[in-house]
This record gives sequence, structure tokens and C-alpha cells, in this order.
Amino acid sequence: MIIKDKGFGGARLGFIGVGNMGGALVRAARKNTPSTAIWIANRSPEKAGALAAEISCQVKSNAETAAWADYLFLGVKPQAMGDLLAELAPILAEREDRFVLVSMAAGLAIGDIQAMAGGDYPVLRIMPNTPCSIGEGMILYTSGPGVRPDEERAFLEAMAGAGRFSPIPEKLMDAGSAVAGCGPAFVDLFLEALADGGVACGLPRAQALEFAAQMVLGSARLALESGKHPGELKDAVCSPGGSTIQGVRKLEEAGFRGAVMDAVIAACEKSGKLK
Repeated sequence: MIIKDKGFGGARLGFIGVGNMGGALVRAARKNTPSTAIWIANRSPEKAGALAAEISCQVKSNAETAAWADYLFLGVKPQAMGDLLAELAPILAEREDRFVLVSMAAGLAIGDIQAMAGGDYPVLRIMPNTPCSIGEGMILYTSGPGVRPDEERAFLEAMAGAGRFSPIPEKLMDAGSAVAGCGPAFVDLFLEALADGGVACGLPRAQALEFAAQMVLGSARLALESGKHPGELKDAVCSPGGSTIQGVRKLEEAGFRGAVMDAVIAACEKSGKLK
């Protein structure tokens, strides 16, 4: 049952676990949802209190949040999900209104969440990434069989402030997570290396990092907005006999592309072992 005067689209949003990722999603939700329609709970009261003060929402217990929310975000690590849902299972079983569980735990399928929760509840499985904190996230999602189309639409509208959403078959969630979820760490490593190279060539550290970060931002937007293949965009920068192609040659000699592919594959394989 959706209470129409409780928030964006009538939805009450409850977040259990507001660490880096959970906190980013709370901030994104607040862009489109009144503060009165957001409750948060966290193992660390200090962290929850600071976030609540920032966006003017309420801090509640796990039990209170689970009994109230129309969309209950489970923002704990995969290894902690079993204990959390064992705690919440009696509360969820007592509810007579309709609600959706939203899981962001890597490696845990929709069926796993339902089994741990002790009921055939509607589940949205999502995989966000850290750029959600500035509204530039890439969020993959799979709607379980119990999720109605209107509930999926309301969720996407409420969370639109997080960034770009893409539906994906659940069997591909680990692969998508390895690219979009783990990818920011790979890009950050690349940014740091680019800046280090700039410093080695004489640039001040802050300026080298600014150049590298804006270059990556612009290159990513160009790829998305132009629709061109990355190889074509790369070729457009590589003039015959120029400096760029020499840099590309060195990256190829070092196995750059193979190393990146191996990183994605390793992350994907690890996601499948996190239950």
C-alpha cells in the first residue's frame, strides 16, 4: 500500500546502512523526495546523525525503518546480509501493506535475498557506484518477478538524482558490476598514474591532477554523446608520427588493455563468490 502524502510519488524510503554507497544514495534520493519521507538507520549512530543533520531526515532503528518503508534499501555488505535479514524477518512478516526490498549487495541474487528475508517479497537488485554521490552514477538494476511496473517507475523517479540507470538481466549483474561498480577504482588508479606522469614531466601536482581528471571526464562524455567506437575516438587523437601514438605504443607494450580486461574479469569472478 502506497501512502500518497508521504513523499515523492507517495513513496517512503528507508535506508539501513548509510556508509559511502548508502549515504550517496540517500543524498540522491533527497533531491526528489521530502525529508519527511526518508528514514535512515546505521550501525554507527554518529554517521547516521551527521547525514540526518545534513539532509534533515530522521534517524530510526533497523526495526522501525523496516516496518515503515515502502522501499527498504539494504545497504550492508554481502557477508552481513544474512544477519540483518534474520533480524528483520519477523518484522517484515508482520507487515500487511506492500513494500519492496532494494538490495545493493554484490553477489547476492534476488532469490538469496528472499530466502534470507523469509518471504517471497518483491526485490529490486541494484548495483550503484560512487559517482552517485555527485549525481553522475551508473546504476544497474534488475526488477524481481514480484515488482510491479508502477513500483519500478516510482523507484526510478525517486532515485533519478543518482545518475544514469540501466536495466540488466540478473545473470549479467556480476559482469556489469565489475565494469560500472568496480570501474571507478580502476579509473582513479589511472588518474593517479596520469598525474604522476605529469609531475615527472614538471607539472605541479594539483595542475596535473586537474588536467587528468577533466580529460577523463570530457573523453567519457564524448564517447557517450558521440556514439563513436572508442577505437575511432582514439585514432582521431593519434596523428601520424605524433606524440600520442608513441604513448599508445608504450601502453600496448606494457599490456595495458590486457591488464584492464583481467581486472574486470577478476572482479566479476570475485563477485560471484561473495555469498
